[in-house]
Amino acid sequence: MITLLFFAGVRETIGSEMLMIEEKQQTIAQIKEHLLNTYPTLSLQGVMVAVNEEFALDEDMVKGNDTVAFIPPVSGG
Repeated sequence: MITLLFFAGVRETIGSEMLMIEEKQQTIAQIKEHLLNTYPTLSLQGVMVAVNEEFALDEDMVKGNDTVAFIPPVSGG
């Protein structure tokens, strides 16, 4: 299984802080596409992705037992 973690607005849109998806090697882009198809109101514009606590690009591969975090931009004052 691949663990997906969501933060801030992404978590609010999905309605959960974590999802598990079938163990299958795929790219970050494929995971994003799956999420956007499943949650039509979801926006991943500007969202950073980390795999196993290291920032990742859309073409990076994810495999079973990996943890993928979706981190939206944050602002503060």
